[in-house]
Amino acid sequence: MTGFHTPDHPDGAWVLNAMYEHELGPGGLSHDELRRIGEQARGDTGPVVIGGHDLSFLRVRGVATGGGLGHADHPGPGYRRLRWAELAWRTGGPVVRDGYLPSYRSAPNGRLPDGSWPVGIEPPTEGALDRPTWNRLIELLVDHSPAGSDTVCFAFYNPLLTKDYDFDDHRVLRGRLGDAWRLYDHPDYGSTPSNLWPEDRSWVTYTDWDLWGTKISGPAGLIEALLGDDEIEAVRLPWDS
Repeated sequence: MTGFHTPDHPDGAWVLNAMYEHELGPGGLSHDELRRIGEQARGDTGPVVIGGHDLSFLRVRGVATGGGLGHADHPGPGYRRLRWAELAWRTGGPVVRDGYLPSYRSAPNGRLPDGSWPVGIEPPTEGALDRPTWNRLIELLVDHSPAGSDTVCFAFYNPLLTKDYDFDDHRVLRGRLGDAWRLYDHPDYGSTPSNLWPEDRSWVTYTDWDLWGTKISGPAGLIEALLGDDEIEAVRLPWDS
């Protein structure tokens, strides 16, 4: 339902969704505390009474971690890219927790005691690469594809993203790889494709709606280019080869 994980290529690496940190630092206030302050300022903390019944329990929500879903852009002036490796160095943990795929549960632990991220950090979003990373990924895929920008490629969006919930007849788009960056602004989708691949199937991308990264499987030259790129942050995960 959430994309096809295809580990049967010569090599592979996970491209990590970007996170950003404000130039003033992460701070001690969490995104969840900020939400609660906003609720109090708006007067949203009183009982919820409908038809004479107290339905305040309907307001109960989980911790607001600060992360979102789907597309993400650079947050704007004052923010810089915070690499997972830098945060891992600060916290003394791995870039991705052993045995896990990139996600909220496996990322370096930059969270505060309430489980939320500091307001000075914009954590990754789930289910889609951020725009700068997506654009750079397309450039590298073009460089390692048989016909460059003119390579015929296909994009699959899982039925949960298309919201037609047709699990038998999958929707696949066809076009030029050099135009794939335009998919980021496709009016029907708030995510990057669940899978993207060229006609010769020499490589494939895999984006799961619940993860903070995209798996790229393909030839060793492509994977080495991803791992050595200055803009993209990518890692090999030995347990997901």
